[in-house]
Order: sequence, then C-alpha cells, then structure tokens
Amino acid sequence: MARQGAPETEGAGTGPGAGTGRESYFDNVKFLTIVLVACGHAWEPLTYGSRAVTAVYLTVYAFHMPAFALVSGYFSRSFDMAPRRLKRLVTGVAVPYVVFEMAYTLFYRWWQDDPGYPISLTDPWFLMWFLMALFIWRLSTPLWLRLRHPVALSLLVAALASTSPGTGDDLSLQRVLQFLPFFVLGLVLRPEHFSRLRTWRVRTAAVPVAVAALVTAYWAAPWFEAGWFYHRGSVAGRGVPAWWGLFTTPALFVLSLLLTACFLAWVPGRRMWFTVLGAGTVYGYLLHGFVIKASRFGNWYDHPWLHTPAGEVAVTAAAAAGVSLLCTSPVRRVFRFVVEPRMEWAFRAPAGPPALRPTPPKVTSGAG
Repeated sequence: MARQGAPETEGAGTGPGAGTGRESYFDNVKFLTIVLVACGHAWEPLTYGSRAVTAVYLTVYAFHMPAFALVSGYFSRSFDMAPRRLKRLVTGVAVPYVVFEMAYTLFYRWWQDDPGYPISLTDPWFLMWFLMALFIWRLSTPLWLRLRHPVALSLLVAALASTSPGTGDDLSLQRVLQFLPFFVLGLVLRPEHFSRLRTWRVRTAAVPVAVAALVTAYWAAPWFEAGWFYHRGSVAGRGVPAWWGLFTTPALFVLSLLLTACFLAWVPGRRMWFTVLGAGTVYGYLLHGFVIKASRFGNWYDHPWLHTPAGEVAVTAAAAAGVSLLCTSPVRRVFRFVVEPRMEWAFRAPAGPPALRPTPPKVTSGAG
C-alpha cells in the first residue's frame, strides 16, 4: 500500500485543560477521527471489488485528514517558540517521528527479508508524513498568526504546490503544503465557531449533504481516483495539466471543509464511553500502522470471505476495535517512553528569577 494515512500531538495527547478538565467534545473528535483513519486503511484492499466500499472510502478520505489537520491547527494556536513549547514539539513530534520512522523501516526489512531497505528521515514512510507535516506547520505557526489573511494565503501556497511536479517526496512537502490550509484554518478558529456547528439547524442540514456526498461517491467510484484526496503529488500525476491545480485545489478544499463541518456537527459534546480514549489518539495512530502493514505483507485479504458484505463489516469492526484498544491507558503506559518521552536529561532546567540581594541594615547615627 502506498504511503498514506495520519494525528496531531500537542493536540493528540493534550488539549484545553488536559487531565481532569479535558473538553469532551474535542476528545470525541480526535477519537472518532482516528477510527476513520484506521477504517480507511483497512478498507483500501476492499475497494478493488466493491463499489459500495469504494464510495464510503472516497467519502471518508475527502475529510478525515483535513479534519485531523484542522484540529491540529486549533490546538497549535498558542505555539509561540517559547522554550516549554519547543521542548514539547521535540518530545511530542520530532522524537516519535525519528523512532517510528526507523521502527517501520526495520519492520519492513524484517517482514520482507530486505535488509538493504534504506532508512531515510527525510522521506517519511507510510503514515509518518503527518508528524513531519505537523512539525513544519507548528514551527510556522507564529508567522501565520501575524498575517492578515492567513487562510487565503495558505490556500494559494497549496494551489501553487499542486502545480509543481518538482515538489517531490522529500519531507513530504506536497502533502505538507496541500494540507496546510486546513491547519491554518484551525489556527484562526475559536470555540464559538465549533459551537455554531453543533446547533440542530446545522446538524439537520448536514444529513442531506452527507447523503449527497455518498451518492455522488457511489456514482464516481468506477472512474474517480482516490489519489486526488491523498495530495501525495502534483496534479500532473493525476493525468491532467499542471495548471488545473489552481482550480482543483480550492474546489477540493471547499468539498473537504464542507464534509468536515458535517462531521464536526454530529460529534457528541457530552462525555461518552470513548471520550477517555481521545487522549491516546497519537498512540492509536502510530501503532495501528504495524497491523495495517502486516495485513498487506501477510496477504490477509486473500481470503474471499473478507470481500463479502459480512466480511467487509467484520473488517470495519476489527479496525475500529483494534485502534480503540491502542488508545487505551495500558497501551499508553507501555509505549509512553517513545511516544511522549519526558527527556529531562536533554534539556536545561528553566531559568528561575534572579536571586534577590539581601538589603543591608539601615545605619543610623545618634548618641547611644
């Protein structure tokens, strides 16, 4: 399977009032999004023989990664290059990227018996592109927050990138730039914007929009390429002139944003049984890829039953249950040392306030 997939971090394990005061809505958003990511990866082999699965797959891929990028941007609004935040960027994004990029490569070497397969930290493998993107996006956050029209400018950058075949796989720059508008949009959103989405008027309007998207995807399934939603390369790779990117990029942005809004409108705001799992989505994201790759390398989908309606439902349930398990507290405790390492040994202690000099006693003169 080609390199695709994705979470967010300072937003994957933290958020407003992290800990006891976490906001249930955003934990629900993160959990349900990671479930869609896992299901999307699990569905991909089934799309070759089922028009219905392809329709669902296209619909989900139209918005699940934009939703991840948008929520990541929302939780990056406070990033200001302060030492504490830079440390969090290193320990929560850069270090897991290096560790899991190497782990996935070694996993490939072992399973495919290919000891010469190279390790490259500049060419993210499979789902690691999102951590690379998040690292770059977050570093650029102070700049976007200083601009007058950041979303419009980021959309122009994405459109220009989509017309440039020369922007290749290094650092996954095509994806970094083409998903950038969703991250920047998240930077400028405020809590009241999400509140407006969750009104019954918007929720009601979201239903026919979602149905129309599914029907359209079913109609387009035989000929539409899902690669349009991966943003893995320039539009020239889709068999159209490069200048098409100036129009297809804004059009896909609007489509993805519309479906993302429908999704966010229907995410429950109250505490649910899965709300607590929203704190562990980065674990589910990073770890589920090993199962996905094992299913490809091990030819699990060769069993004909999996390509029946019952098998497709079973695959969906297994993907949802599996990624849920990977978000649980026991799994987080086991893998915290590589996913969220503290690394106090690598950083200087924050400088405290300068010591105050003692005030000398006041000397007075007079007859004793």
